[in-house]
Amino acid sequence: MKKNDLKRQVAEAITACQDKKADEITILELEKGSGAFTDYFVVCNGSNPRQVQAIADEVELRLKKAGMHPTNVEGYKLAEWVLIDYFDFVVHVFSEKSRRFYDLERLWKSAKKLEPAELMGRTRSKRAPARSLARKGA
Repeated sequence: MKKNDLKRQVAEAITACQDKKADEITILELEKGSGAFTDYFVVCNGSNPRQVQAIADEVELRLKKAGMHPTNVEGYKLAEWVLIDYFDFVVHVFSEKSRRFYDLERLWKSAKKLEPAELMGRTRSKRAPARSLARKGA
C-alpha cells in the first residue's frame, strides 16, 4: 500500500476516535525490523464500556465507507481493550484502567510517538479536539 494512502486511512481512524471524544489519542509509528507486524498503532481510551464500543464502532464505520474492512476485531463485547486490525495499522481502544495496565507506549518504546495532527498533516479539528492528560491532572 502507498504510504500516503496508509496515512490517509490512519487519519480517518483518528478522526473517528476524535469524533467520539476518545481520550489520550496517540499514534505509534513502529520501526521496521523491530519485530512489529504492522506500521502504526492508533491508541486511545474511553471513559466507560459504552464509549469504548462507540469509538470502535465509529472507526469501523468510517473505514468501511472508505472500502476497508478489518482483518480481525477482538475484545468488543467486554470493552476493556478493543483491537481492530487493518493489517497495515491497528487501532487499540482501551478502558482507562486497561490502558494503564497494558501500557503499549512503554512496551513499544522504540516506536516514534506522533500526535494526531502530525499524521493528519493539518491542525486538529476544532469540532472534536482530542483530550489530553492535563484534563486528568497527570
